[in-house]
Amino acid sequence: MAANGKHWVMLVAGSKTWSNYRHQADVCHAYQIIHQNGIPDEQIVVMMYDDIANNDDNPYPGNIINRPNGPNVYPGVPKDYTGGDVTPENFLAALKGERQNSQKKVISSGENDTIFIYLSDHGSPGIFCFPNNTLHANDLIETIKEMARNKKFSKMVIYMESCFSASMFTQLPDNIHVYAVTAAGANERSYACYFDPVRKTYLADVFSALWMYYTETNDLDKVTFLNQFSYLQQAMNTSHPCCFGDMTAGEKPISEFLRNTPRSIQESAKAQQLVLTDLTQAHEVPFKILENQINIETDEDRKQDLIRKLDALHQIKAKIEGTVETIKRHFPDFAHEDEDYSQMDLHSFKTVAEHFRTTCFDWHEEEMALSHTHVFARLCARGVKTERIIEVITKVSSL
Repeated sequence: MAANGKHWVMLVAGSKTWSNYRHQADVCHAYQIIHQNGIPDEQIVVMMYDDIANNDDNPYPGNIINRPNGPNVYPGVPKDYTGGDVTPENFLAALKGERQNSQKKVISSGENDTIFIYLSDHGSPGIFCFPNNTLHANDLIETIKEMARNKKFSKMVIYMESCFSASMFTQLPDNIHVYAVTAAGANERSYACYFDPVRKTYLADVFSALWMYYTETNDLDKVTFLNQFSYLQQAMNTSHPCCFGDMTAGEKPISEFLRNTPRSIQESAKAQQLVLTDLTQAHEVPFKILENQINIETDEDRKQDLIRKLDALHQIKAKIEGTVETIKRHFPDFAHEDEDYSQMDLHSFKTVAEHFRTTCFDWHEEEMALSHTHVFARLCARGVKTERIIEVITKVSSL
């Protein structure tokens, strides 16, 4: 951080509903770490739907935990953007310091300041989800470049927890002092962890649990983001973390962005050994939640109701998969190998993905549809014309 600079932090949970409990739990936990490190609330912007703490399914109203038997991470979390205000438009505006509403907090950063951004939700190639809308890689990268031109920071670090999250940063420039770390490769899914049999949902995500544990257990004056990345590479045996952008920013001590973890917190966190359990690919979470509920339900009527819900979920999955397979058959050269998205036209992909969402399946209503947009990302990456893909999607949707 440059002389007299401030630490700015933006925390975003992009999901809603009880089955996605873990994303808001991740963000609440991240807030507690940053708050205890001494960064004032006026420099922290939090976006989360806020439908978990007092949800009807919460057996402990007002309580959110991020690990088994862990502390309540909900108290004190700022309610800067909640409910319908959790949108990609508000996120990008707040990040740039643009006030859409005079009452809303924004990142009022300048050229001497650092910015740390953490986002947790579902994703797909070139896509990070918000509750009712979508953040596309094209818009995120263009916003970051605009902020760099306008000298809105000295250095920026972004952590993203979502499936296919590396695809959001394959076109991040390496010369604008921005460093990004993702939970998964461009062709990989991320993983949830800690299924809670009482709350009947997953409490955390693997990548997030690990980076927060490292942050709480280390002297942040003495370790860098690259040190943390090496730890993540060694500790994660599910998806593969990736890093992008300016590696010199990654070489800075973490304390230049998050200040330092108090010694007492470091010691108590070390005493809580980290053992990740119930590792589950994110797209399997809705199925696993219902399967676990069926296994522990003792009332036969309620069990049958859960079985019907699971069957319905499988039917929706089959319908989505069938539609996408029909679309793929119109492109005989389509292959399933991993794709390089670094040269993909991000604007074209946004156009195609949104057409699929509005014409076939809205992934804000049917989350499973999101994981199939990788088909369109691969077609765009191979240079298939946007008009041709849209034509096929429209034709198949009318069958």
